[in-house]
This record gives sequence, structure tokens and C-alpha cells, in this order.
Amino acid sequence: MTAPERAVTLAVESGTGGILLWIVLPYLSLAVFVLGHVWRYRYDKFGWTTRSSQLYERRLLRIGSPLFHFGILVVALGHIGGLVIPESWTHAAGISEHTYHVVAVVLGTVAGVCTLGGLAILIYRRRTVGPVFSATTRNDKAMYLSLTVTILLGLAATVAANIVGGGYDYRETISPWFRSIFYFQPDPDLMTGTPVLFQLHAVSALLLFAAWPFTRLVHMLTAPLGYLTRPYIVYRSRDVRLGARAPHRGWERTG
Repeated sequence: MTAPERAVTLAVESGTGGILLWIVLPYLSLAVFVLGHVWRYRYDKFGWTTRSSQLYERRLLRIGSPLFHFGILVVALGHIGGLVIPESWTHAAGISEHTYHVVAVVLGTVAGVCTLGGLAILIYRRRTVGPVFSATTRNDKAMYLSLTVTILLGLAATVAANIVGGGYDYRETISPWFRSIFYFQPDPDLMTGTPVLFQLHAVSALLLFAAWPFTRLVHMLTAPLGYLTRPYIVYRSRDVRLGARAPHRGWERTG
């Protein structure tokens, strides 16, 4: 079957909604994510920052920020492992499906709770601390809302499917669909039968990635690599043995 024939077949089987959600939206989100960062770095280098508010308040920040960043890091690693690594690879490595399922659910739930708890503290701090709230833009509010919705949907999908429900193996549907995007052979049929919460989580994540380059989230893609190669800044005290004269005190006579 040729590529045009396959595209028509997919359109008939999945419908217009499936084509828009699971083919058009992923590529549109990916294009905006990449090109948006290029544009932001080229035209807004000085705006490529977290706009830190540490000077305004530190107590809540010391609790919420590490909790959120720890949780989101584990969540990101879990998504990379679950979506990118095929199920056959873990089987070849000797990891049974039951072991993988238990580890993924436990770590995913704990990391999701940590991320959501840290985000809640950061939002509470931003709303209740006057100077921090004054420095909050509409862009920041939209970013926090998008983050909260995406995290809530992901946590709800995990709990509903794997803790409350009988379990759901997303590596047979969502993971192959995700990889098919990068193979340039997207298969929307893999997503049409997935649970609704997983679909909503995927759509919210795609919208979040599309908005990412235009928010303060860009700092997550920044690494201070320049510190490894830049020259040292040397501080020297004045040495009187090199001919420098010690400064006179104001009450000493100069002549």
C-alpha cells in the first residue's frame, strides 16, 4: 500500500477527529516547540530566564521548588522510559512485565504526588506573597494552569487505570503511537481505543509543549556549559611589597 492510500485508509478508519488529534496536533506541537525555541533564543536572549523571585520570599520556595523539580525529573525519566523504550527491550533485559508494571506505577504515583504538591506550594506562594504576585504575569498564570491540568490528568490516569482499575498496558498502544510520530508513520488507530484520561493527558501535554517556548519553562533546556570553559576570575589583594602605598586614614597627617 502506498503512502497516499495508507493516509486515506487511516482517515476513513480514524475519522477527522483522530487525524487532527493524533497526527496533525503532534507534528504541529513539535514544530512550534522546536522553532519557538530557536526564535526565542535568537530574539529574546535576555528573556531566557526563570525570572527568579527568591529575593522576595525563601521559606516556601525552599520547600516547593525542590519537591517540584525532583518530582518532575522522575516523571520525565519515567515517560522517556515508558514511551521511547519498546516493551521487547525490557523483556530482553530480563525485566518481567509484572516487575515493570509495579515499579512504573509506584514511582509514577510518588513522583506525580511530589510534583503536584510542590506545584501547589509554588502557586500558593505566588498568590499569597505580595511582591511575588505582583511579578506574576498572565503568561505565568496560563503556564501554571497548563502544568497543573497536565499533571492532574497524568496522575488521575495512572491511579484510575492501574490502582483503582484492573490495569492498562500503555506500552501496547500509546508508546507505539508516540514512536510512530518520529518514524513519520503516525498510526492514530493506536490511540482511538485508549482510556479517555490517557487521551486527555496526551492532548494537554501536546498543548503544553506548544506553549513551552513562550514561557519561563525554557530555562529547563538551559545548561551552564559556558562555566566549564570560561577563564577564572582572579581576585588579588593589594601587595605593599610591589610598591603600592597603604591608604592613609582620614585623621593622619599627610605632610
